[in-house]
Amino acid sequence: MIVLTIIARVADGLPLAASVEEDEQSGRDLQQYQSQAKQLCRKLNAQSPDRCTLEAGDMSFHFLIAQGVCYLSLCEASFPKKMVFAYLEDLHNEFYDQYGKKVPTVTRPYSFIEFDTYIQKTKKIYVDTRARRNLGSINTELQDVQRIMVANIEEVLQRGEALSALDTKASNLSTLSKKYRSDAKYLNTRSTYAKVAAVAVVFITLIIYVRFWWL
Repeated sequence: MIVLTIIARVADGLPLAASVEEDEQSGRDLQQYQSQAKQLCRKLNAQSPDRCTLEAGDMSFHFLIAQGVCYLSLCEASFPKKMVFAYLEDLHNEFYDQYGKKVPTVTRPYSFIEFDTYIQKTKKIYVDTRARRNLGSINTELQDVQRIMVANIEEVLQRGEALSALDTKASNLSTLSKKYRSDAKYLNTRSTYAKVAAVAVVFITLIIYVRFWWL
């Protein structure tokens, strides 16, 4: 279930549009999550990852950044990640078409609050079980959800860790992983050469021994 969606300008965290689904069945207090979402939007910058998931207990924040705008949603942790990012991509395409040129100039919060109508309509499509089955063949780069960065919301907000730092850590881990694979390949090659050399030495020694023995 998608319970919260916020669209904000990355440059200053200004909220542009929002939609909240009251979660009366679970009795979950969304005010805390709304506060975390706003804090998160204010922490974003040009170096922030363009896609990220932040775990928050039994809930998860997911955001997509495109053309200087952040599209953020709060969902149950069990909600398919592929669906969430496809939903955010859908919002981005429509929002950019309608308001893309106006985003840099607005100064009032929630200047495009009327976009809530489209958010609600799109949300129903992605939340509906039958519709989700029909969306299984979405042709988008968001298919590869395993490569989307995952962090913890408390670490980002309470410890003040910048999302750009998380992106740097992910890049460093990727670099170290590539270096490890390169070193492993080099060591395997050296090991193979050493084995071949040992066999060659034994073979040549055997030939020399046989020649001198028979001569």
